[in-house]
Amino acid sequence: MVSPSQLQSLVPCPAGPLQILPAVSGRSEVNGQGHQDATLVLSLIIPTYNEGQTLEALVRTLVDRLNRVLPDQYELILVDDDSPDLTWERGLALSYQVPQLRVMRRQGERGLSSAVIRGWQVAQGQILGVIDADLQHPPEVLLSLLTAIENGSDLAVASRHIEGGGVSEWSFTRRMLSRGAQTLGLLLLPGVVGRVSDPMSGYFLVQRQAIAGPVLNPKGYKILLEVLGRGDIQAIAEIGYVFQERLEGASKVTWRHYLDYIHHLLRLRAGGRLSHLHRRFPLQRFVRFGVVGLSGVVVDMAILYLLHTTLGFPLTRSKLVAAEVAIINNFIWNDAWTFADVSVRQQSWSARLKRFLKFNLICLAGLVLNVMVLNLVYNLIFGQQWAYLANLIAIALVTLWNFWLNLKLNWRVTQVK
Repeated sequence: MVSPSQLQSLVPCPAGPLQILPAVSGRSEVNGQGHQDATLVLSLIIPTYNEGQTLEALVRTLVDRLNRVLPDQYELILVDDDSPDLTWERGLALSYQVPQLRVMRRQGERGLSSAVIRGWQVAQGQILGVIDADLQHPPEVLLSLLTAIENGSDLAVASRHIEGGGVSEWSFTRRMLSRGAQTLGLLLLPGVVGRVSDPMSGYFLVQRQAIAGPVLNPKGYKILLEVLGRGDIQAIAEIGYVFQERLEGASKVTWRHYLDYIHHLLRLRAGGRLSHLHRRFPLQRFVRFGVVGLSGVVVDMAILYLLHTTLGFPLTRSKLVAAEVAIINNFIWNDAWTFADVSVRQQSWSARLKRFLKFNLICLAGLVLNVMVLNLVYNLIFGQQWAYLANLIAIALVTLWNFWLNLKLNWRVTQVK
């Protein structure tokens, strides 16, 4: 049972707009101990709901790591949505042993994203961050994220989709749902989702000044989308990590969260606040991809001529066969040249087969568009005498599609031992 005096130690939950102040000042009390806000470098938010079983292990591990590099310069803020398992009570009891821990109990609001922002609103550090309480985010990665921020990055994201990253025991269905959500994000918000390899990550650090000022309006549990979409994020660093399986409890991800994710994408898309986003286009890699694509055009045209003109097969059927042969040609050269820096780290035949299957799936969507454009131009605009010009136009329209999705979803290191 929590006493009235212990309840007074809870951090009051802010009300009003989800807006972060650019700076903090003055003096605060943490468990009766005053300290200067200006001395704090890092404020790490731990949003919780029924995470009482793993909370202490996480907090003590974080304290052990952070005490080595930021003694007396950080805080941990537990933001609990009034968990039935009384996670907030456990956190409050733990805070008397760990003075760096502050606890907020939210009773009128729900949702991971808003919990994180409410925590940032009371945070005193100049670097703000978030980590899950279920031990699926390895705490040791935090120090690498902190180093990236200290080296000048506005945002440092723990990613499952770069070298050193991966997932431990995800099912095929879960992998497909994750990739599908990312692909949808790339289509709706390429300027936001395309800036990082793992936009679904819930483990990152961000400079306070990069997100201070605008009113945030998250939906669901993907807070990183809101940071990228509304913050003033310039330099971004990514650190690979392996997403762990839960040791306790059950996953809280439901179909409602996927609907919230789509809603969030649409709301950011319609918000009209993305003009400040930009990312240097990987021109050298795209040029290589284009050269490989040209070789594919030669292959595609030759097979199409052989099947359609010489052997008399129908145009659409000929196009499908020609496109698949060109895809095989393009994959071989892209794997060996365009994305060689990635593929060289995964040289097993099983890894190559996975890349080839992904490459085919990505190109398949482009192929559907390709065939539609080919038939439209061939039948309605140019006429039969311009079949090859129609094919060339269709190829040009899907080249950028294939490059962008392969860059973001295919050639990346995700297999870990």
